[in-house]
Amino acid sequence: MQRVVVLGSTGSIGCQTLDIVRAHSERLRVVAMSAGSNVDLFARQVAEFQPQRIAIADTEAGMRFRDAHPELWSRCTGTGAEAVAELAAYPADIVVNALLGYAGLRPTLAALQTGTDVALANKESMVVAGELVREAARATGARVLPVDSEHSAIHQCLRAGQHHEVRRLVLTASGGPFRTQSRAAMQDITPAQALRHPTWSMGAKITIDSATLMNKGFEVLEARWLFDVDFDKIDIVVHPESIVHSLVEFEDGSMIAQLGATDMRLPIWYALHAAERPAADFARLDLAALGALHFEPLDRERFPCVDLAVRAGKRGGMFACILNAANEVAVAAFLDSRLRFVEIPELLGKVLDQAEHDPGLTSALTLETLQRADAWGRDAASHWVQQGCSAGGP
Repeated sequence: MQRVVVLGSTGSIGCQTLDIVRAHSERLRVVAMSAGSNVDLFARQVAEFQPQRIAIADTEAGMRFRDAHPELWSRCTGTGAEAVAELAAYPADIVVNALLGYAGLRPTLAALQTGTDVALANKESMVVAGELVREAARATGARVLPVDSEHSAIHQCLRAGQHHEVRRLVLTASGGPFRTQSRAAMQDITPAQALRHPTWSMGAKITIDSATLMNKGFEVLEARWLFDVDFDKIDIVVHPESIVHSLVEFEDGSMIAQLGATDMRLPIWYALHAAERPAADFARLDLAALGALHFEPLDRERFPCVDLAVRAGKRGGMFACILNAANEVAVAAFLDSRLRFVEIPELLGKVLDQAEHDPGLTSALTLETLQRADAWGRDAASHWVQQGCSAGGP
């Protein structure tokens, strides 16, 4: 019986993880789980899966949960970020980190420091602190098992060869909803348009990141730390069908690809079983019915967020954390119609420019310096939004 902790159980990945547990209760058991503010759904989940411990990230929501569900409250270890981080260290075989944003970093480190494997859907952990995450895993021997479909695919493909035989990693991108639009046509994109992803159903933040292709830039940063490869050995190719989830090219010219239906339950299942392949009832591909698969180069001029992410990654230190923080502010402003779609990368470029001229942002990477960098990035981005990015900013 695999003991599972689910962090972020009410989100898309969390709900799909619980779907898998529900269907395979003979081999998987939820021992602890956390949620943010959706306490009604969380109460139903807790009542069904009967975890030993729970935590609620949003303190105000936690009080509503306590008042509405006193019979479940005795399981709660607390509310707030600290309680979620403590829950990540609860005795288990694997922690599924499906938290959103920078808030997922401390729970990732907490789980790894106790020697527990982490099924990582919180990409920000690797984006902002990949070096710290690798060190924590190495110190205890715990594994980081990627849940992102692209990194899960690469993890699977790498089993075909050794590290020194890898020539490059190739991440695939659907291209998002604006793959074929000109830059001129992208000037007036609305949040409703950007939220219509052509192949995946995801939360609002990641869907906007998929539209700007910032998610792909962040995936480059993830890949650099997950698989210990240099930036110049990581490429991106646009693949609209999202059937080939990623590829690895080896030094002899062979390319190994992982294909699968657009179903996040497959990479979750793979991570939950620590890269083993027990039988599952997920959808099978019919290659003949697919007929053809298409690939095209990434237009980096129309989608500059990818190069912004690589720029931050190459600078190292706190720059990826600053970029991630600024992007969260920019996406929220766009969804609130306070920033235009094409101004998102413009704002992020300005924030990086500012950061590169601030001598106070060169400290060693620690949780404390990352917290300062996160706050710095949010403040800088908020100032640009308030002043008007295209109007000149601060």
